[in-house]
Amino acid sequence: MPFELFEDEFGDPRNAHALATAADLAYLPEAKGVQAFRDQLGLEAKLFSSGNTQCYVATNAEHVVAAFRGTEAPTSIEGLKDWLLTDAVNLLIMPAGDLGTDFAAAGVGTRWHQGFIRALDEIWEPTFAAVQAERKKSDRPLWVTGHSLGGALALLAGWRFKRKFVSVHQICTFGAPMVGDADASAAIDREFGKKIYRYVNDQDPVPCLPTVSLMANKYGHCQKEVLLGAAAATANGSAFAELAKKAAGGALEGSLIDDLWKIVHLRIGAHAMAVYLSRVAELFKKP
Repeated sequence: MPFELFEDEFGDPRNAHALATAADLAYLPEAKGVQAFRDQLGLEAKLFSSGNTQCYVATNAEHVVAAFRGTEAPTSIEGLKDWLLTDAVNLLIMPAGDLGTDFAAAGVGTRWHQGFIRALDEIWEPTFAAVQAERKKSDRPLWVTGHSLGGALALLAGWRFKRKFVSVHQICTFGAPMVGDADASAAIDREFGKKIYRYVNDQDPVPCLPTVSLMANKYGHCQKEVLLGAAAATANGSAFAELAKKAAGGALEGSLIDDLWKIVHLRIGAHAMAVYLSRVAELFKKP
């Protein structure tokens, strides 16, 4: 299927296919990535890297795409564990400084995932400058995408672009974890509405994390979930919910973290970007 983005279509599988490809290519090192964006998507791309965070800004005459990279080894459970579970109760914060000004717009008391916020802050300035430079050349729709951690960064970047008066046309994420509490997800819904599509493989445990809305750790998702796969997405939620009942005071501790991570370990293969590409391709077969 050739690359093409359809500006006036929302939820179109052709857009999902193009942006899933961009999210996949975001994992490539710069030399290979620039060429792959050109060959596969017809986009001229530049990689921005700071600390442990990377983003490709890729453009043609019609579109600008910001594709955030996920974890370096997206199927490595140990690489994801610290981000998504360990000490999760302490990860919901209200950012300070310029970040605080932007994210405080979500409302008093809103809390965001500390690790994801800090990762975005690492890469924000060069990414924002590159997008602004492209907008000055010509006014084109901005599409934001990413897989896993990259999907979380895409959601947060979309919010911050809007705060900086940069219009975001659509955000597509693949296997993204939760980025904040219920108030944060509600604010994202109010701000973007039909412009956000969270693609979720039905067996992928990562979108159920950092945790399942424990009393002291009330993470939530924005609403526009697009479920990929034939099975009902109940297995992950029910297993996590059983563990949540055992959490004293709403906190995951000790053996409960290990038990929850065993569930993630068994299903982590469903989180791979290759699986998401395959599942997105199946959308074209549906009537």
